[in-house]
Amino acid sequence: MGIPAGAGRLLGSGRTADVYALDDSDDHDGLDDHGAPGGGAWVLRRYRDGYGDAPAEAAVMEYVRGHGYPVPRVRAAADARPRTDLVMERLYGPTVVEALAAGQLTAGEAGLALARLLRDLHAIPARRSADPAVRVLHLDLHPENVLLTPAGPVVIDWANTDEGPPGRDWSMSAVIVAQVAVDDDPRAPMAEEMLSALLADCPDPALLTGPNGGLGWATGQRAANPTMSSREVELLGEAGELIRRLLA
Repeated sequence: MGIPAGAGRLLGSGRTADVYALDDSDDHDGLDDHGAPGGGAWVLRRYRDGYGDAPAEAAVMEYVRGHGYPVPRVRAAADARPRTDLVMERLYGPTVVEALAAGQLTAGEAGLALARLLRDLHAIPARRSADPAVRVLHLDLHPENVLLTPAGPVVIDWANTDEGPPGRDWSMSAVIVAQVAVDDDPRAPMAEEMLSALLADCPDPALLTGPNGGLGWATGQRAANPTMSSREVELLGEAGELIRRLLA
Protein backbone atom coordinates (compact mmCIF):
# COMPACT_ATOMS: atom_id res chain seq x y z
CA MET A 1 0.00 0.00 0.00
CA GLY A 2 1.61 3.29 -1.09
CA ILE A 3 1.93 6.43 0.96
CA PRO A 4 -0.45 9.22 -0.15
CA ALA A 5 0.80 12.45 -1.65
CA GLY A 6 2.13 14.82 0.96
CA ALA A 7 3.47 12.14 3.28
CA GLY A 8 6.90 12.88 4.69
CA ARG A 9 9.40 10.99 6.76
CA LEU A 10 8.65 8.07 9.01
CA LEU A 11 8.25 9.37 12.58
CA GLY A 12 7.80 6.08 14.37
CA SER A 13 6.63 2.48 14.23
CA GLY A 14 4.69 0.40 16.73
CA ARG A 15 3.47 -3.17 16.85
CA THR A 16 0.67 -2.60 14.35
CA ALA A 17 1.19 0.77 12.64
CA ASP A 18 3.63 3.30 11.22
CA VAL A 19 3.38 7.07 11.67
CA TYR A 20 4.46 9.53 8.96
CA ALA A 21 4.72 13.30 8.90
CA LEU A 22 2.33 15.02 6.50
CA ASP A 23 2.87 18.16 4.46
CA ASP A 24 -0.07 20.36 5.47
CA SER A 25 0.22 22.68 2.46
CA ASP A 26 -2.87 21.09 0.84
CA ASP A 27 -5.91 19.15 1.97
CA HIS A 28 -4.43 15.68 1.42
CA ASP A 29 -6.67 14.28 -1.28
CA GLY A 30 -9.97 15.47 0.13
CA LEU A 31 -9.32 15.25 3.84
CA ASP A 32 -11.68 17.58 5.71
CA ASP A 33 -10.63 19.40 8.83
CA HIS A 34 -12.63 18.22 11.82
CA GLY A 35 -10.50 20.19 14.26
CA ALA A 36 -10.65 23.69 15.61
CA PRO A 37 -9.81 26.60 13.30
CA GLY A 38 -6.17 27.32 12.75
CA GLY A 39 -4.97 23.81 11.93
CA GLY A 40 -1.36 22.88 12.51
CA ALA A 41 0.90 19.97 11.71
CA TRP A 42 -0.66 16.58 10.97
CA VAL A 43 0.52 12.99 10.84
CA LEU A 44 -0.65 9.88 9.03
CA ARG A 45 -0.90 6.68 11.04
CA ARG A 46 -1.14 3.70 8.71
CA TYR A 47 -1.99 0.30 10.13
CA ARG A 48 -0.13 -2.70 8.76
CA ASP A 49 -1.44 -6.11 7.69
CA GLY A 50 -5.08 -5.02 7.57
CA TYR A 51 -5.15 -4.20 11.27
CA GLY A 52 -7.41 -1.45 12.62
CA ASP A 53 -10.51 0.47 11.60
CA ALA A 54 -9.45 4.11 11.33
CA PRO A 55 -12.93 5.64 10.70
CA ALA A 56 -14.39 3.89 13.75
CA GLU A 57 -11.42 4.92 15.86
CA ALA A 58 -11.72 8.53 14.67
CA ALA A 59 -15.41 8.60 15.55
CA VAL A 60 -14.70 7.62 19.15
CA MET A 61 -11.84 10.11 19.42
CA GLU A 62 -14.05 12.95 18.19
CA TYR A 63 -16.83 11.89 20.56
CA VAL A 64 -14.68 11.91 23.69
CA ARG A 65 -12.93 15.09 22.55
CA GLY A 66 -16.36 16.70 22.34
CA HIS A 67 -16.75 15.90 26.04
CA GLY A 68 -13.46 17.61 26.85
CA TYR A 69 -11.27 14.50 26.99
CA PRO A 70 -7.66 15.04 25.85
CA VAL A 71 -7.15 13.31 22.51
CA PRO A 72 -5.57 14.48 19.23
CA ARG A 73 -7.80 16.19 16.69
CA VAL A 74 -8.53 13.94 13.73
CA ARG A 75 -9.39 14.46 10.08
CA ALA A 76 -11.97 12.33 8.34
CA ALA A 77 -10.76 10.43 5.30
CA ALA A 78 -12.44 10.52 1.91
CA ASP A 79 -14.42 7.36 1.13
CA ALA A 80 -11.74 6.08 -1.21
CA ARG A 81 -9.01 6.16 1.43
CA PRO A 82 -8.03 2.87 3.09
CA ARG A 83 -9.63 2.07 6.42
CA THR A 84 -6.08 1.61 7.67
CA ASP A 85 -5.29 5.36 7.43
CA LEU A 86 -5.89 7.85 10.23
CA VAL A 87 -4.80 11.47 9.88
CA MET A 88 -4.52 13.33 13.14
CA GLU A 89 -2.95 16.29 14.85
CA ARG A 90 0.78 16.06 15.41
CA LEU A 91 1.59 16.35 19.10
CA TYR A 92 4.82 17.37 20.75
CA GLY A 93 6.08 16.11 24.08
CA PRO A 94 7.47 12.94 25.69
CA THR A 95 5.48 9.85 26.47
CA VAL A 96 5.08 9.06 30.16
CA VAL A 97 7.77 6.39 29.72
CA GLU A 98 10.19 8.93 28.25
CA ALA A 99 9.38 11.46 30.98
CA LEU A 100 10.08 8.82 33.63
CA ALA A 101 13.43 8.00 32.05
CA ALA A 102 14.32 11.70 31.99
CA GLY A 103 13.36 12.18 35.64
CA GLN A 104 10.57 14.59 34.76
CA LEU A 105 8.04 12.74 36.94
CA THR A 106 8.06 9.89 39.42
CA ALA A 107 6.55 6.45 38.98
CA GLY A 108 3.93 7.31 41.60
CA GLU A 109 2.97 10.45 39.71
CA ALA A 110 2.73 8.44 36.51
CA GLY A 111 0.39 5.92 38.15
CA LEU A 112 -1.84 8.68 39.48
CA ALA A 113 -1.91 10.32 36.03
CA LEU A 114 -3.12 7.06 34.45
CA ALA A 115 -5.77 6.68 37.14
CA ARG A 116 -6.99 10.23 36.57
CA LEU A 117 -7.26 9.66 32.84
CA LEU A 118 -9.27 6.48 33.41
CA ARG A 119 -11.58 8.23 35.86
CA ASP A 120 -12.15 11.13 33.47
CA LEU A 121 -12.83 8.82 30.54
CA HIS A 122 -15.37 6.78 32.47
CA ALA A 123 -17.24 9.93 33.43
CA ILE A 124 -18.26 10.24 29.76
CA PRO A 125 -21.54 8.52 28.77
CA ALA A 126 -21.30 5.69 26.26
CA ARG A 127 -21.57 6.75 22.64
CA ARG A 128 -23.82 3.86 21.53
CA SER A 129 -25.18 2.05 24.58
CA ALA A 130 -28.04 3.43 26.67
CA ASP A 131 -26.98 1.32 29.66
CA PRO A 132 -25.77 3.74 32.37
CA ALA A 133 -23.26 1.14 33.59
CA VAL A 134 -21.54 1.09 30.19
CA ARG A 135 -18.82 3.58 29.33
CA VAL A 136 -16.38 4.34 26.54
CA LEU A 137 -13.23 2.26 27.13
CA HIS A 138 -9.74 2.82 25.76
CA LEU A 139 -8.44 -0.70 26.55
CA ASP A 140 -4.78 0.16 25.94
CA LEU A 141 -4.19 3.08 28.30
CA HIS A 142 -0.61 2.66 29.46
CA PRO A 143 2.45 4.92 29.82
CA GLU A 144 3.50 4.72 26.17
CA ASN A 145 0.05 5.87 25.02
CA VAL A 146 0.03 9.09 27.04
CA LEU A 147 1.92 12.10 25.68
CA LEU A 148 2.84 14.94 28.01
CA THR A 149 2.24 17.96 25.80
CA PRO A 150 2.55 21.63 26.82
CA ALA A 151 -1.25 21.65 27.16
CA GLY A 152 -1.26 18.58 29.42
CA PRO A 153 -1.51 14.78 29.03
CA VAL A 154 -3.06 13.54 25.78
CA VAL A 155 -4.21 9.94 25.22
CA ILE A 156 -3.29 8.36 21.88
CA ASP A 157 -3.78 4.99 20.12
CA TRP A 158 -7.49 4.26 20.33
CA ALA A 159 -7.33 1.16 18.12
CA ASN A 160 -8.75 -1.11 20.85
CA THR A 161 -11.53 1.21 21.99
CA ASP A 162 -14.91 -0.30 22.83
CA GLU A 163 -17.80 0.17 25.23
CA GLY A 164 -18.34 -1.84 28.37
CA PRO A 165 -17.90 -1.89 32.15
CA PRO A 166 -15.09 0.40 33.41
CA GLY A 167 -13.49 -2.49 35.27
CA ARG A 168 -12.22 -3.83 31.98
CA ASP A 169 -10.29 -0.62 31.32
CA TRP A 170 -8.81 -0.49 34.83
CA SER A 171 -7.87 -4.15 34.54
CA MET A 172 -6.25 -3.82 31.13
CA SER A 173 -4.12 -0.87 32.22
CA ALA A 174 -3.12 -2.69 35.40
CA VAL A 175 -2.20 -5.90 33.57
CA ILE A 176 -0.04 -4.07 31.01
CA VAL A 177 1.94 -2.30 33.74
CA ALA A 178 2.09 -5.45 35.90
CA GLN A 179 3.64 -7.45 33.06
CA VAL A 180 6.63 -5.12 33.20
CA ALA A 181 6.67 -5.17 37.00
CA VAL A 182 7.04 -8.96 37.17
CA ASP A 183 9.51 -9.29 34.32
CA ASP A 184 13.28 -9.54 34.56
CA ASP A 185 13.52 -5.91 33.52
CA PRO A 186 15.45 -3.01 35.10
CA ARG A 187 12.21 -1.02 34.95
CA ALA A 188 10.36 -3.58 37.10
CA PRO A 189 10.61 -1.72 40.46
CA MET A 190 9.45 1.51 38.83
CA ALA A 191 6.57 -0.32 37.14
CA GLU A 192 5.47 -1.83 40.44
CA GLU A 193 5.50 1.60 42.09
CA MET A 194 3.43 2.96 39.20
CA LEU A 195 1.00 0.04 39.44
CA SER A 196 0.63 0.54 43.18
CA ALA A 197 -0.27 4.21 42.68
CA LEU A 198 -2.68 3.37 39.86
CA LEU A 199 -4.52 0.77 41.93
CA ALA A 200 -4.56 2.95 45.05
CA ASP A 201 -6.57 5.51 43.11
CA CYS A 202 -9.03 3.00 41.67
CA PRO A 203 -12.52 3.86 42.95
CA ASP A 204 -13.32 0.23 43.85
CA PRO A 205 -11.05 -2.86 43.83
CA ALA A 206 -14.11 -4.91 42.86
CA LEU A 207 -13.86 -3.33 39.40
CA LEU A 208 -10.89 -5.64 38.91
CA THR A 209 -11.26 -8.55 41.31
CA GLY A 210 -14.94 -8.65 42.25
CA PRO A 211 -17.42 -11.25 40.95
CA ASN A 212 -17.94 -9.17 37.81
CA GLY A 213 -14.46 -7.65 37.82
CA GLY A 214 -12.45 -7.25 34.66
CA LEU A 215 -9.13 -8.84 35.63
CA GLY A 216 -9.87 -12.28 34.21
CA TRP A 217 -11.23 -10.72 31.05
CA ALA A 218 -8.16 -8.52 30.61
CA THR A 219 -5.66 -11.33 31.07
CA GLY A 220 -7.60 -13.42 28.59
CA GLN A 221 -7.55 -10.61 26.04
CA ARG A 222 -3.82 -10.13 26.48
CA ALA A 223 -3.18 -13.85 26.10
CA ALA A 224 -5.15 -13.90 22.84
CA ASN A 225 -3.45 -10.79 21.46
CA PRO A 226 -1.36 -11.85 18.43
CA THR A 227 1.13 -9.03 19.05
CA MET A 228 2.15 -10.52 22.43
CA SER A 229 5.42 -12.42 22.61
CA SER A 230 5.48 -15.84 24.26
CA ARG A 231 7.39 -14.30 27.16
CA GLU A 232 4.72 -11.63 27.66
CA VAL A 233 2.01 -14.29 27.72
CA GLU A 234 3.99 -16.31 30.26
CA LEU A 235 4.05 -13.32 32.60
CA LEU A 236 0.26 -12.92 32.73
CA GLY A 237 -0.31 -15.29 35.64
CA GLU A 238 2.29 -13.61 37.83
CA ALA A 239 1.02 -10.19 36.74
CA GLY A 240 -2.49 -11.09 37.89
CA GLU A 241 -1.16 -12.33 41.23
CA LEU A 242 0.70 -9.04 41.78
CA ILE A 243 -2.44 -7.03 41.06
CA ARG A 244 -4.50 -9.09 43.50
CA ARG A 245 -1.81 -8.76 46.16
CA LEU A 246 -1.66 -4.98 45.81
CA LEU A 247 -5.44 -4.70 46.00
CA ALA A 248 -5.75 -6.95 49.05
